[in-house]
Amino acid sequence: MKIAIASGKGGTGKTTLSTNLAVLLAETEKVILTDLDVEEPNSGLFIKGNLIHQEEKFKMVPRWNSEKCALCGNCQKVCNFHAVIQIVDQIMVFPELCHSCYACSELCPANSLPMIPQKMGELREYKLGNLIFIESKLDIGQEQAVPLIAQTNKYVDEKYSGEIIKLYDSPPGTSCPVIEATKSADFVILITEPTPFGLHDLTLAVETMRELGREFGVVVNRYGIGNDDVIDYCESEKIPVIAKIFNSRRIAELYSRGNLLYRKIPAVKDELVKVLDFVKGNLDRGET
Repeated sequence: MKIAIASGKGGTGKTTLSTNLAVLLAETEKVILTDLDVEEPNSGLFIKGNLIHQEEKFKMVPRWNSEKCALCGNCQKVCNFHAVIQIVDQIMVFPELCHSCYACSELCPANSLPMIPQKMGELREYKLGNLIFIESKLDIGQEQAVPLIAQTNKYVDEKYSGEIIKLYDSPPGTSCPVIEATKSADFVILITEPTPFGLHDLTLAVETMRELGREFGVVVNRYGIGNDDVIDYCESEKIPVIAKIFNSRRIAELYSRGNLLYRKIPAVKDELVKVLDFVKGNLDRGET
């Protein structure tokens, strides 16, 4: 069971929901929480586990061999991302733009652009009781999150292929990193807030999930501020509102200290149970 927690905008509560769901589930079941917001992972602020594994992650980029190069210009023609450019008698490679598609290297008649590994980030794995927590983080200066997200997903799938609940704290927005983080999820929880900004970005997230063909539902965070436009939108679009986490200064105080909410506020735990019951029920119906 793969459950991704996503949203159309940042700051709506993805990490709050992800970490609290994961630790609550881990009280009775084996769970994996993976932080795929590799540009700024922060689930680790709330989960203090023991480090059991760490590894560097690499992407493949071309390196120009001037001695072999015939300066045919083919590499520039086949690169859709302008990562390889010919300037007079030189080939310039821009690793930040490279998508590791291998086109320039494989289609070079002189084999003058071999692909070499370039470090892009690190993956760390922690254990806390029944909970396995995995996070990846891009190195400073790296601009592409998708390759690291893809490698992190591959790591989780290959190491933990059995029957286990997998939660994914996804990046914000609706761009390529979100697509990579949610495209294989069995269910996506879209968390939003009842504000005009929350509604606007929720509609974008809904369109994205529908385009991907993902099953999804909505959790409304900070319920009680703003208005009911988000609820009305979900009703008109026949989108299930799974839970509503009320707005509270107490919640903000606990969050700011790195504390888990459900242990301190019973009402939050009640809403988390609703989320778990809904998702499990939805997936059971899908299997039948």
